[in-house]
Amino acid sequence: MVPKEDLFAEAAKHWDLERLYQAFAEAKRQISPRSRRGLTETEKLYLRGLLSGCSPAEIARQLFQSSKSAEVYLCKTLYQYVKKLADVPNEPVGNWRNICDRLQEAGYKTQSSPEFKINNSVPTEALVKIVNIGFKESTVSIDINIRLEFPSTSETQKKEDLDKND
Repeated sequence: MVPKEDLFAEAAKHWDLERLYQAFAEAKRQISPRSRRGLTETEKLYLRGLLSGCSPAEIARQLFQSSKSAEVYLCKTLYQYVKKLADVPNEPVGNWRNICDRLQEAGYKTQSSPEFKINNSVPTEALVKIVNIGFKESTVSIDINIRLEFPSTSETQKKEDLDKND
């Protein structure tokens, strides 16, 4: 069995959990000032589950609970905190999937996703030329020339030109 603190760990890859924990703790304090300070470990666990894209039933299954108890727990806790954070106290959450959308709109999703890192290193221009295609017995050979232009931090743009014959 996986330790509870390791469940839904993928949420940390895409979400600023510490900021979320602080914001949810503040919302919790405003909703019920006499409650325990900060989020409980269970609240953090359920939040990570939702941020990992799990439904309440999937979270309950991993925690060996009934799906109804998970839904009730979420309605009484995290959903209320989200409504407070989004400043929509009278609107129903509607669907558990709305949680991620609202939190992403509020800026809690990190920009360290692989797509973001790749986009910063992709060449601004790429040219691929097939120079020759040869067939010999059961072998196909393809000669290509590649030219890549990368953005430079200096004023003049540097080019990496692998096609020296053009």
